[in-house]
Amino acid sequence: MLEIYNSLTRARAPFEPLDPQNVRMYVCGMTVYDYCHIGHARVLVVFDVVYRHLCYRFGREHVTYVRNITDIDDKIIARANENHEDIDSLTGRFIAAMEEDAAALAVLPPNAEPRATRHMAEIIEMIEQLIARGYAYAASNGDVYYDVSKFEHYGELSGKKLEDLRAGARVEVDEAKDDPLDFVLWKAARPGEPAWDSPWGPGRPGWHIECSAMSTHCLGHDFDIHGGGMDLKFPHHENEIAQSVGANGGGFAHVWMHNGFVRVDDEKMSKSLGNFFTIREVLARYQPEVLRYFILTSHYRKPLNYSDQHLDQAHKALSGLYLALRGIEAAGGAAGGEEFSTRFDAAMDEDFNTPEALAVLHEIAHKINKLRDDRPDEAAALAGRLRELGGRLGILQDDPEAFLRGSAEAGAMSDEEVAARIAEREAARAAKDWARADAIRDELAEAGIVLEDGAGGTTWRRE
Repeated sequence: MLEIYNSLTRARAPFEPLDPQNVRMYVCGMTVYDYCHIGHARVLVVFDVVYRHLCYRFGREHVTYVRNITDIDDKIIARANENHEDIDSLTGRFIAAMEEDAAALAVLPPNAEPRATRHMAEIIEMIEQLIARGYAYAASNGDVYYDVSKFEHYGELSGKKLEDLRAGARVEVDEAKDDPLDFVLWKAARPGEPAWDSPWGPGRPGWHIECSAMSTHCLGHDFDIHGGGMDLKFPHHENEIAQSVGANGGGFAHVWMHNGFVRVDDEKMSKSLGNFFTIREVLARYQPEVLRYFILTSHYRKPLNYSDQHLDQAHKALSGLYLALRGIEAAGGAAGGEEFSTRFDAAMDEDFNTPEALAVLHEIAHKINKLRDDRPDEAAALAGRLRELGGRLGILQDDPEAFLRGSAEAGAMSDEEVAARIAEREAARAAKDWARADAIRDELAEAGIVLEDGAGGTTWRRE
């Protein structure tokens, strides 16, 4: 049975959906004012794997996955002003870029991808409900605030206490809060900023209320899973709970999932340290599937340490799986390897233990290599199993030759040049000029090309 660690209860427990015919998950998506970085890549891949496994367990037609887009907030407005660019143009450009990055990483599209600017009616309605129920108030400066003191469970998700938070809280000069901990639901219009009409005058929503309104609009007041990065646990997700429960008078998300931080060479990723990488920068040097595989090598709740060395290790490990598939016609739907499927399922049911699931794939590859010459039918059945289980992690769906040969980086040997050098080596071997043949192999190895001689001829791959 699938078990998931719930950040709210701080324990792992069997996952029992509210309705097995309609399993619902909401994940906080991107704020689209720049290109996605490797921290975003982890969120995209982690919850894509969760979605794939939920579909496997309950049937794709019974799972609804919603991942929102924040297309209006302070950072977006600031970036648009810096660029002297229209906000719709800025967000449209980076939404398209995000979708390209997600597709490159084999991330399945969610069932719905609501944008904040398209849900103003729901946002305003939820703020009205909060005011009516005594959880929010309109301030003298035209803003609307959530009154944190009115929500008795505030801090349960993050484990923070109100008195500790209040001791370190600061209030900006232009704010008119009753309490330093109160947070904004609606911001009165400022000069040069986009605004929407509301009962409190022109303005725009605060960030936290956007997700509460979009998640409950798409999935209802009660749904199964809410996910996002660890950095969102407080205050964003804490505030979402306060808003949603306050407005609806009842439940919200039942299971909270948070993926761990990404570190770079054991340091926190930040632009000021110069160790900040966008997905596009990484994919200019590594194949997308290598980055996806690397993300899966660490359990989603643990920190992920990014480095070139770890990416190189991921490339080597993934190449090993593709080498096992190379030259074998995988038998689709064939019987064989059921014991591997059982262990793979058990790993994924253990709070999405992808490192253990990957270990099972490598065991299958090892067995394929042992059987390929003497028992080709069994090897083909296992290759089919490897493809199937790999697909549930979003890997091993490429043609082995295409992956192993990769794409030549700038200045590297092209496929045609490699083929010409191999032909030259074959001619030298035919003429028994072993010294020349070895010299060509060494030259290719120096260029990162690995040759493999077999009964069917010479194959090659990029190292």
